[in-house]
Amino acid sequence: MASAPQQSLPLFYNDILPLSSQQHADFKIRAADKAPFLAKTHAVPVTVEEFPLVQRFMPIVFSQGEEPVPLALMGLNEGINTFFDEDGTLNEQNFYVPAYIRRYPYLLARLRPDSDELSLCFDPSSETIGAFEDGQPLFENGEPSEVTKGILQFNEQFEQAGARTAQFMAELKELGLLIDGEVTIQPDGAAQPFVYRGFMMIDEAKLNEMRGDQLRKIVQNGMLPLIYAHLFSLGLMRDIFGRQVRQGKMPEPQLVQPTA
Repeated sequence: MASAPQQSLPLFYNDILPLSSQQHADFKIRAADKAPFLAKTHAVPVTVEEFPLVQRFMPIVFSQGEEPVPLALMGLNEGINTFFDEDGTLNEQNFYVPAYIRRYPYLLARLRPDSDELSLCFDPSSETIGAFEDGQPLFENGEPSEVTKGILQFNEQFEQAGARTAQFMAELKELGLLIDGEVTIQPDGAAQPFVYRGFMMIDEAKLNEMRGDQLRKIVQNGMLPLIYAHLFSLGLMRDIFGRQVRQGKMPEPQLVQPTA
């Protein structure tokens, strides 16, 4: 059900180019009211800072693998998004759009493997950036515009949040709190239940058994509220399932076992 992006490029990105004041001096950005790249996306990465907001709307789970990441689920099956329509239009007025989505088509990337320096890059296939007649300029007199400075600041904050999220995940693994997740949903009239696997979750029983230094650690470093935000959000799995039913986005009524 939930999987971290496995391709060489991050999720959503078709290509990455460094933003240049020389090559892109006449580039502008324009607002978009649709995000077609989201139409078939069922899960997106989120940072720990976002847990309190995300858990109000979407389940938060963790991907499988050596380096699990937190994911917000917009659908329970591959290719299904219950919050964005087929053309990428948001179908909810009250909804938190994760920062990973909002940063597209930009990101900070290392241009050389031997360098620690990160450069602001963009996806040239995006229809929101280009040499348009209308829009907000990215450069003015050869210098980054205020718009570009804002984009850079947002991406820097996102990278910092990503580092804190990686630390949170490392501590979860060290404490042995992650287990394979499973959710079984039995709709009325269905011959077989829908069984969802392929993700990880926090072992609530082991959490409740923690004592002494371990418990003190997760309380003092602020992990406990984040852990409970994740656990509370799992109750939304059935809400997302219900959204799929109402939107006619369900697979055949048989045993379903999506895997990463």
